[in-house]
Amino acid sequence: MIIKMFARLMQCELCGARINGPSKTVRIEGAELEVCAQCAKYGTEVQHAKKTDSRRPASAAVPLKVPVRKSRDVLDMMEGEIVDDYGERIKKARMEKGWSQKDLAMEIKERELLIKKVEKKDLIPEEDLRIKLERTLGIRLLDVPAETESGKKQGKVVPTLGDVISIKKVQKQG
Repeated sequence: MIIKMFARLMQCELCGARINGPSKTVRIEGAELEVCAQCAKYGTEVQHAKKTDSRRPASAAVPLKVPVRKSRDVLDMMEGEIVDDYGERIKKARMEKGWSQKDLAMEIKERELLIKKVEKKDLIPEEDLRIKLERTLGIRLLDVPAETESGKKQGKVVPTLGDVISIKKVQKQG
């Protein structure tokens, strides 16, 4: 009886009118509201998940796959670290060619403001911009670690577990 009284006294959360019959749950501007049939047209109806059949085990329910977005960090994709004085290197190479910032921007088909920000070190150049600047100005903006350079020239030797054990034995004896 209390439920019937409550259903009769229910008001639309949008217009305030008494709801006759079943209410509808709609989403308006991100909020879920219980509204009358007339106000339901102002939002999108929210479909609540139906309760699973009690005879069917919970393990039989199909889990929803949530897409995982991979974080994209431009600095992780580079093979080395960008040099600390990249702004000065770009400015010096540009001045040696006798170009203004606008000339360099036109040459690499980028905005002049971007060149200004990179030269002032307000902005770290992304991979594609870095490559354009290196090719156009004939400079190197990446600081490649020494072991990477020597690793390319020679075969990289990685000690095995047996090597580590024999080194430890030699250290204990000596």
